[in-house]
Amino acid sequence: MRTTGRVPAVIYGRQTKPQNLEIDLLAFKEVMHGAASEIVLLDLAIKDDAKPKRLAIVREVQHHPLTRKTLHVDLHEVAEDEKVTAFIPVESTGEAVGVKTGGGTLEHVLFKLKVRALPKDLPEALIVDVSKLEIGQSVHIGDIKPPEGVEILGDKHISVLAVAAPVTEAQEAATLEAATSPAGEVEMIKEKKEDGTEGEKPGEKAPAKGEKAAPAAKAGDKATPAAEKGAEKKAEKKK
Repeated sequence: MRTTGRVPAVIYGRQTKPQNLEIDLLAFKEVMHGAASEIVLLDLAIKDDAKPKRLAIVREVQHHPLTRKTLHVDLHEVAEDEKVTAFIPVESTGEAVGVKTGGGTLEHVLFKLKVRALPKDLPEALIVDVSKLEIGQSVHIGDIKPPEGVEILGDKHISVLAVAAPVTEAQEAATLEAATSPAGEVEMIKEKKEDGTEGEKPGEKAPAKGEKAAPAAKAGDKATPAAEKGAEKKAEKKK
């Protein structure tokens, strides 16, 4: 199908069962070419169908990861008098004062916002003026005035655009030092042998094969006879 200049698609809706379609790729590209986003309202003319005329929103366009060719299109059928929800991209206009005079950086916290409106009222993008933003200030969802007939959904206190303070040389040096500093000392742990026993201590002779190691003396144990004789001889010599 794709080799003949057509692309597979699916259309679905709240009152419509999913249906497979074929879309002319060239006509689809012409419609999408001037759109700011892939959320576009389409007037569909479906040949040999019970409903030859339909209104649908482009929900998703799947592209080839390398060639970027269109592989599949998802369409959501809507009614003219029924409100729908969609994610609309956010675009900034103007140059923030904090960027122009303070050397700050304009940060996009949210790139898309969820809105609800009639299909004909859905904007291609939400334009936000950031020219009055100082360093440390931000634009929240509640600060954005949507077009007439459009409702922006979400927490009104969430930041959408903000001006961050410039990074000082001291901060850059501290970040660089933290990234290049050697790792801390590694704690040495005595390696255990395969049989679960610890390695022998320095100066301690390992027991011969088949010979049991002598148990270590505990506090309060009596000395062996041999050890007692040796102690007596040392005492006599001192005398």
